[in-house]
Amino acid sequence: MPVSTNDLKNGMTLDLPEGLCTVVEFQHVKPGKGGAFVRTKLKNLRTGAVVERTYRADEKLEQAIIDKHEMQFLYRDGNDYVFMDTGTYEQIQVPTAALGDAASYLKEGDGVHLQMYRGDIVGVDLPAAVELTVAETEPGIQGDRVSGARKPATLETGLVVQVPLFVNPGEAIRVDTRTGEYLTRA
Repeated sequence: MPVSTNDLKNGMTLDLPEGLCTVVEFQHVKPGKGGAFVRTKLKNLRTGAVVERTYRADEKLEQAIIDKHEMQFLYRDGNDYVFMDTGTYEQIQVPTAALGDAASYLKEGDGVHLQMYRGDIVGVDLPAAVELTVAETEPGIQGDRVSGARKPATLETGLVVQVPLFVNPGEAIRVDTRTGEYLTRA
C-alpha cells in the first residue's frame, strides 16, 4: 500500500528494497531554497541495523501492513519451534532463525504475538520481562554478599545471564527481554 513520505509516523513499517524497515525517527525539512525533504532513521526488522535515508517530500513508499497473531509456544521440534494459533488452534513450525533473540526467552506454554507479513514471520512481541528457572550456576556461599557482585547463570532456555551471588540453581528469576538482564527473583 503506497504511503507518502509526508504521512510517515514513528513505528510505521515500510517495505523497501533493503527489506522491511520500521520508522524510528523522521523529520520534515524545508530549506530556504530548493524542495522540501524528509530525513528518516529506519531500523531493519531482520538485521536490526539502523540506517538513515533522505526522501523528497511527497515521495511514495510502500507501507507494509504487519499482522499480529496471538500464538502459544507448544514445543521444540529439532531446530523448529511449534506454535499454536490461540484462535484457530492451527499449528505452525517456525525456524529458530525467524525468531531471532526471542527464542532465548521462550518456554513451553508461553503466549506471544508473532508479527507476520505476506505469510513470513518478521518479528516476535514478547512481554517486557519473563520468568525463567536457573538451570545451572555456582551455588551461593553463605556470607558472600559483595555488593553488586555477579556470576553467570544458565537458564532453562539456554540463555546465560549475569545474576547476583545469592541466586541458586532451581530458582525462578525475572529477566528483561529487551536487555537480557536479571531483574529480580520471582
